[in-house]
Amino acid sequence: MNQKILFVDDDPNLLAALKRGLRKQFEFDVALGPEQGLSILDENGPFAVVVADMRMPGMNGVQFLAEVKTRSPDTVRMMLTGNADLQTAITAVNEGNIFRFLTKPSSQEVLAVALNAGLTQYRLVTAEKELLEKTLMGSIKVLTEMLSMANPMAFSRSARIRNYVRHIGMMMKLPNWWQYEVAALLSQIGCVTLPPDMLDKFFARMPFSAEDAEMFANHPKVGQNLLVNIPRLGPIAKMIGSQQKSFHSYPPIIEMTEEERTVALGGQILRIALDFDQLIVSGKDHLEALRILRTRRDNYNPDLLGVLETLPVSRGGQSVKVIKAKELRISMIADQDIEALNGLLLVPKGQEITYPVLERLRNFAQRIGLVEPIRVIIPPSRGG
Repeated sequence: MNQKILFVDDDPNLLAALKRGLRKQFEFDVALGPEQGLSILDENGPFAVVVADMRMPGMNGVQFLAEVKTRSPDTVRMMLTGNADLQTAITAVNEGNIFRFLTKPSSQEVLAVALNAGLTQYRLVTAEKELLEKTLMGSIKVLTEMLSMANPMAFSRSARIRNYVRHIGMMMKLPNWWQYEVAALLSQIGCVTLPPDMLDKFFARMPFSAEDAEMFANHPKVGQNLLVNIPRLGPIAKMIGSQQKSFHSYPPIIEMTEEERTVALGGQILRIALDFDQLIVSGKDHLEALRILRTRRDNYNPDLLGVLETLPVSRGGQSVKVIKAKELRISMIADQDIEALNGLLLVPKGQEITYPVLERLRNFAQRIGLVEPIRVIIPPSRGG
């Protein structure tokens, strides 16, 4: 468990005193001023606790700790200052989300008690977060596996756009990027209510009846309603519900709350990723798909369009093999539709073979038979 502490102050004598008095009790680094503090945070972090002075050149303690919160949200933040007026304390708590506000001079005993409390708080926050995220991700995995069996085309689509969304999140260095990736994975969950052949018609650009068109247009809201009451999935559910909205239909950013901005960005990411994927599946190459998206600029966040243009197109060492059904393995990717001998589509092109998918294929191979041979992509880790 992380036990590291960072002290930031512009007084070298104070930092030296802290080193002498606390080095046997705690693991910590010191930084002379906020600029060095941020550098150490980036290079040696994350830190469990950061303690900063209030009055420092270039950036005061409130501004510094607010930046720490942005860069390392789980870090417990404290202020140690000789400027102990009420307004400073209020500002520190409201803007820097300070866990403890300590005044100079503080005895080593008082400081040690505060630091231990900060480390305990960090352990509680990170342990709860880890447990919740593992539970949440496990639930999401079950949902996506169920989608893969109920509607393979929908699952395949969500798996493909996950890759696009992950690239966008990494390139933009989005905070809490996992929300956007989960939104991609679950974006098609509403398709469990659609007839299995509806996505085939959609990708083939076949005309829908008025009833089918309404049903398909409603699947994002169905997905939102399925997920909205699951803890931690509320904003993600709203992203999924807004995946078909055009960029120009959102209100100005300044008029939105922080959660509304997150939801709006998630919906915008899903919209551009889904439209890009539809063009790729319909036979367009990457450059042509991007050219078409540029002609529809009003539909997309221009920042996202620019990031999507950096998407790599290389398979990066993947190999393609033609195999028999009994040779299928987990993590292979279907390079063609995998069908049963009775014509039932089991795995669409582009879908990864996961454990439940492999078991389903084995069951069909034994009872009905699969169309063989099967062309698959072998990821680099399994290549050769």
